[in-house]
Amino acid sequence: MPTPGSFWYGPPTQGRSAATKRTFAPNILVEREGSLKGMKLDSAGLQILSRQECLALLASASIGRIVFTDRALPAVQPVNFVLDGQDIVIRTGIGSKLAAATSGAIVAFEADDFDPTTHTGWSVTAIGPARAAHEPHEIQHLSTLPLHTWAPDSRDHYILVRAEHITGRRLTSQDDEHDKREA
Repeated sequence: MPTPGSFWYGPPTQGRSAATKRTFAPNILVEREGSLKGMKLDSAGLQILSRQECLALLASASIGRIVFTDRALPAVQPVNFVLDGQDIVIRTGIGSKLAAATSGAIVAFEADDFDPTTHTGWSVTAIGPARAAHEPHEIQHLSTLPLHTWAPDSRDHYILVRAEHITGRRLTSQDDEHDKREA
């Protein structure tokens, strides 16, 4: 039985109370009839992406959402970003609410891309510590990245989020899966 703050990975089993007959882990793998051989799907039928696939998709995006705590409440802010290795780099103003709230905090970051016409897309979520860049050599390196703010005013403060825990899902059309199985 899970204790507060712990996670239980695996399918429900007999003998567990009703409260623990569910899975708390986001990455439970299931084999589904009709799925591509070797493709890992979650319980909703979405393809589970590997860490490498998640990082590649993050690198292909330019807009994401950072989730942080602001005055003891959850806050979500859209930001443009760039991936530098396994760090999500955001540029903001030094006195911004985002800069103040994320310094030394554990945050979540999400980026996605969906096509409403084909009903396909992906979503990647990263969780990790956020920190401000302070060292001159690090700021110099970050200033060379292709990260240009959209907002007016000075944005010379860099926030780095280390993607320590990263998960992703892809929604493919049924036609795509059928075509791949036939090939």
